Amino acid sequence: MEQWSREQWEQNIQQHDQTAFFLYTPMCGTCELSERMLKVVEKLLPDLPLGMANINYIEGLANDLKIESVPCLIVSDNGKVSKKLYAFKSVPFLYEILKK
Repeated sequence: MEQWSREQWEQNIQQHDQTAFFLYTPMCGTCELSERMLKVVEKLLPDLPLGMANINYIEGLANDLKIESVPCLIVSDNGKVSKKLYAFKSVPFLYEILKK
């Protein structure tokens, strides 16, 4: 997963049918576990644009999307936010949500 800026995320949601954007904070243990799960899903779904960002550096987006906590996975479909996930239950759970 590569680090995205807000501009990169906005560009990706316009260019792709579906994207996923993982928001985290560096000192969050749950975020670290969630990132590991998403890296597995990324290998299973190599065509899915999947980015990540430290929420401390994109607080404007966090406010605009009313992000409640981290970790948060923002899923967009056809240019619009369709889901905000806060509970990353398992790799199969994430895979089922993100596969087309």
